[in-house]
Amino acid sequence: MINEQAQKLLVQQVAHELSAHQTYMGISLYFTRESLNGWAKLFHEQAVEEAGHGWKIINYLVDNDVQFALPQVGGAPTTYKTARDAVQVAQASERKVTQQFETLANVAREAKDNRTLQFVQWFIEEQVEEERMAAALLDLIDSGINLFDAEAHLDRLARD
Repeated sequence: MINEQAQKLLVQQVAHELSAHQTYMGISLYFTRESLNGWAKLFHEQAVEEAGHGWKIINYLVDNDVQFALPQVGGAPTTYKTARDAVQVAQASERKVTQQFETLANVAREAKDNRTLQFVQWFIEEQVEEERMAAALLDLIDSGINLFDAEAHLDRLARD
């Protein structure tokens, strides 16, 4: 049985993942409007991945007979002053999600809810990759490279 506090946090995490989906869709739209289609594609793919994370949590809750209502999710901005600002929002989002999963893991550990602890470990490992990618994108922008030319490097950054 999943610990009650872990259940609540997992439902909240669904909202966080779907909010991240919205954030990345907004960033993708920003890059689309800037005619930076490679950047737009990267953030669109990231948005789809975040929605997938939400569904992974939903499936875990369903598989463990947890009753819940889908949490509400708000909108997200689609305009930014600069590309760097947009990527910084993505980085801040990933750092926040990492902390949320750390909290979930700690609650599961303290409650001796090994099932949830094991489940959450996958997300913690995933967050290492997510934070690395955000930092690499900021490094690319900060290198001074033209953002259109930088699109040639995006696939490599996503694979590394």
